[in-house]
Amino acid sequence: MAKILVVDDDPHIRSVLCFALARDGFVTAEAADGAAALAAVAREAPDLILLDVLMPELDGTEVCRRLRRSSDVPVIFLSSRDEEVDRILGLELGGDDYVTKPFSPREVVARVRAVLRRRQAQPETPATAPLRQGALELHPDRLEALWQGRPVVLTVTEFALLHAMAAAPGRVFTRDRLMDLAYPDRRVVSDRTLDSHIRHIRAKFAALGAEPIGTVHGMGYRFLAGG
Repeated sequence: MAKILVVDDDPHIRSVLCFALARDGFVTAEAADGAAALAAVAREAPDLILLDVLMPELDGTEVCRRLRRSSDVPVIFLSSRDEEVDRILGLELGGDDYVTKPFSPREVVARVRAVLRRRQAQPETPATAPLRQGALELHPDRLEALWQGRPVVLTVTEFALLHAMAAAPGRVFTRDRLMDLAYPDRRVVSDRTLDSHIRHIRAKFAALGAEPIGTVHGMGYRFLAGG
């Protein structure tokens, strides 16, 4: 049974979500603000976090930013703001999905299951053996990425995208193909969402002086063997 951490400053929302999740077989834990969320992550080791964006102490985006320094635990943002720029920002910070309020508890549970399925799904190449391309090492069995031996913390979606491209260096992947690989549940996402994931991967490797992904204008992306 997966454990879901529900983080929201509204006790009613926490109660409704915890009830819906428990009814669907999940174990739940709660936190009422950003600081409590970080403490709960360390204490509870959740398999996924439902994270409200607008909270006291620390808002959800800052909580996610801090988590991504050392953790790839899946994060689904909850927000009353439905602007596309907010959704893109949440994904660029390392979120795996974004749900706007008001929402149906059933929809949230379905999103939770979809994200967890992506975590469990293997990349296109079924082997779980480490993949090495130049300075890059990918370990699908533990979702670990290394560049010149230094860890690079990736989300599940980011790992799936990078693994697919690194398994076929030089091959050009269209956005549609990459979306199929990143979202095996066939959920429809926009090109901008995919591009934000790619930007996030690039930023993490750029911090190490690397550039593993190239853009093929008008077509898509490819892994650069030299990095």
